[in-house]
Amino acid sequence: MSPADQLTVARALSVPVVVALFAWPFHGHAYWATGVFCAAMTTDWFDGRLARRHGRSSPLGSLLDPIADKVLVLGTMVMLVGERVVPAWMVAAILVREVLITGLRQAAIERGIVIAARDLGKLKTWSQAIAAGLGGFAAAGAWSNDVAWWSLLVAVVLTWASGLDYARSAPQLFKARPAA
Repeated sequence: MSPADQLTVARALSVPVVVALFAWPFHGHAYWATGVFCAAMTTDWFDGRLARRHGRSSPLGSLLDPIADKVLVLGTMVMLVGERVVPAWMVAAILVREVLITGLRQAAIERGIVIAARDLGKLKTWSQAIAAGLGGFAAAGAWSNDVAWWSLLVAVVLTWASGLDYARSAPQLFKARPAA
């Protein structure tokens, strides 16, 4: 397993740690959870950099990287709903888009078409991560929940803008399947 893949696996394995730290009500738990979340999300930048530097990406990394990002960010956001920092409707809006676009990309793969990640999709991921981090610090009492609310609103808008960008390719995907 390459170093980039190891970072991706570590990010995926951090999800239950972040969730447990948010759920476990000890003094400073939200700071710890947010710190682990932020450290785990930074591995996304490093694993991509390592893969590009070595000029190789693996099938494991290509599959696991976006999944690790999604479960880490969404798991954190769900815990922030439980902490009463962000509204559930915002997290639900993000979750619905993620499921719809993941389904669209899967349908494309089944037709032999790969929908590459777009720049807006990458911006979406980082806006969600920043909103989750800011929300985690709001849960810890570092600032008001308004900071989390507004940053998550930006993430919701970028998430749906990105989803619509991906969905523009949907009509071509659902034309008659090419003969195998």
